[in-house]
Amino acid sequence: MARLLDAGHDVALVLTQPDRPAGRGLRAAPSAVKLLATQRGLPLFQPLSLKAPPDAARVMAAQPDVLVVAAYGLILPPPVLEAAPQGAVNIHASLLPRWRGAAPIQRALLAGDSETGISIMQMDAGLDTGPVLSRHPLAIAPDDDAGTLHDKLAALGAEAIVATLADVEAGRARALPQPASGATYARKIDKRETRLDWTQSASALERAVRAFRPIPGAHALLQAETVKIWRARVRDLQGEPGAVLDALDEVVIACGEKALAVSELQRAGGRRLSAREFLRGHPLPAGARFA
Repeated sequence: MARLLDAGHDVALVLTQPDRPAGRGLRAAPSAVKLLATQRGLPLFQPLSLKAPPDAARVMAAQPDVLVVAAYGLILPPPVLEAAPQGAVNIHASLLPRWRGAAPIQRALLAGDSETGISIMQMDAGLDTGPVLSRHPLAIAPDDDAGTLHDKLAALGAEAIVATLADVEAGRARALPQPASGATYARKIDKRETRLDWTQSASALERAVRAFRPIPGAHALLQAETVKIWRARVRDLQGEPGAVLDALDEVVIACGEKALAVSELQRAGGRRLSAREFLRGHPLPAGARFA
């Protein structure tokens, strides 16, 4: 939104979800969108849903030329989708039709994709199925995690939406239907997925560590205690899946293929520690295993 304002666009109404509990005290906290809208003195609306006619009418009363949507998290019913002459335009964090859905960044990392990007698409009644106005590729670096990739895509998306709206205004934009083939669905991350399965390859687990960083964090069980694993690399070692092969500078754990060398981890209720710090306070006995 800041980039739209800086580019000279008038924002008639800002929509964001209601304040959600956050932090240890679980106090209701405003979203970054709300904070920016408040700072800039923009009209703000935080409905629980847009399905109720009065809520949809509030959007239509703003008389927008175009609706710009980014990670809003609520379904736009047909009256809202049709509220603006130029329709609703979504900033989606993948190269559609790959990774339609709620978690495209994490799914791209889990799958080992070498590239992602931003798609600016016209919204329709389907789930990220509308025609695409522009696509903006971005290479995924070997050390990218969900946090760094989110930030890169957010910056790219801000530039992409400004450029695309300029094309729409000038009549240069052409919305192309998505290909019929190659569609994949980025379902929401289930907490059960964040537990590492040591029968998988070390490469797959290393990708999972990055995909679930900074939230919610990949985890495993060590002596019946939950341990979060924050940073790791692949080592060319082999052993029984889950067995600790080395516990000096790193905690090296055997996987279905090769091994995962963990360099940063965290006990439940503790703080994130380097492997060396962790082992100083919690040495691993011979035959220790992760589950």
